[in-house]
Amino acid sequence: MTKIELDSIVSQKNNFKNLPNNSLVELMDKLTSEFEMTKQNIIELTYHIDKVEEMYNLILKEYQNRVNE
Repeated sequence: MTKIELDSIVSQKNNFKNLPNNSLVELMDKLTSEFEMTKQNIIELTYHIDKVEEMYNLILKEYQNRVNE
């Protein structure tokens, strides 16, 4: 979902009561899909940053060991 699409949904928030059910279902489907995709991205990025930190700390430890010898 693009920012424009999300902004379009947000701009309709005061009009939800006037939308037909099929439009509401379509909006819910889009938002559900976007939510799941965003959640998955956050999980993957969290794993990624944890690994980056872990590798950095291992390399730093090795470097400090060498410098202190």
